[in-house]
Amino acid sequence: MPQGEYRGMNLNILDIDHENVAYFGHCADHDFHLQQCTDCGLIRYPPGTACPWCQNREFEWTPVEGKGAVHSYGEVHQAIQTAFREHTPYMILIVDLDTQKGEPSEHEALRVAGNLVTPDGELAPPELVRQVGIGSRMRMVFADVGEGLALPMWTLDEDAEQPENPWRYPQEYNGV
Repeated sequence: MPQGEYRGMNLNILDIDHENVAYFGHCADHDFHLQQCTDCGLIRYPPGTACPWCQNREFEWTPVEGKGAVHSYGEVHQAIQTAFREHTPYMILIVDLDTQKGEPSEHEALRVAGNLVTPDGELAPPELVRQVGIGSRMRMVFADVGEGLALPMWTLDEDAEQPENPWRYPQEYNGV
């Protein structure tokens, strides 16, 4: 059973959860792989036992580029988990991957959640948090949290053109 710890929280993936054991195993190798349906060819996330579009149970793990744009975010100012308190505000992102964007329909995308971190995997400081908004270009990095277990995280993609003013909640502009 893959086990680890992230900021004081125990993480355990039961061996009977084959899809997540495999998913986090790929992440532990710092390779982002997702399930691709062998029938309709669509890639899915999160991992599951059947394709959500055609219900086929057969799939292959396929490498996916961990790059995309922020679809939504949450900025946490009151951390419940003790180990996160010193890092407030911290940001949780939902990123639309570039892979398969607009499929199977116009407004769909593979959306992957993760913390905003520095390029070396540390939770982002407030000055980095203030730079990121909807539309910011991100790339995936991995936080090793145990033997055979790593979590996907997001950092600004330094090689990508960034929006001049990524959208942020209006009250954030007034210092609220």
